[in-house]
Amino acid sequence: MPIIADPKGDDYERYRGVALLTPNRAELREVVGAWSSEADLHRRAQALRESLAIGHLLLTRSEEGMTLFAPDGATHVPAQAREVFDVSGAGDTVVSVLAAMMALGRPMDEAMRLANRAGGIVVGKLGTAAVSPAELFGDAS
Repeated sequence: MPIIADPKGDDYERYRGVALLTPNRAELREVVGAWSSEADLHRRAQALRESLAIGHLLLTRSEEGMTLFAPDGATHVPAQAREVFDVSGAGDTVVSVLAAMMALGRPMDEAMRLANRAGGIVVGKLGTAAVSPAELFGDAS
């Protein structure tokens, strides 16, 4: 059964072998140290992913979007351009969409793009909010 983990703390050994790990910038920096460039970030993230036998590592980067580190390289998507009202629950929304897409057998890069869209929708709402299928799959831009 695939396991998705939203990491906490600086001991990532407990996440060894998960299918997907979803740290934000601060959480990843706490474990791999500060990176000096995008190339340095990629080296550090891939080294962590490989050393812990993690299938995919999705770095959530707030206004910079998301970067998915996979065995075959990295894919980046920019943040959805929206006015931000409240970030409450955005990370949970991202993980939920990723889990649903994984359960459907969709490719991780496709799952990341849809999760990024869902996260962009919920931060444009006040409080913790849901994303409707029409917002996620329709032309709700």
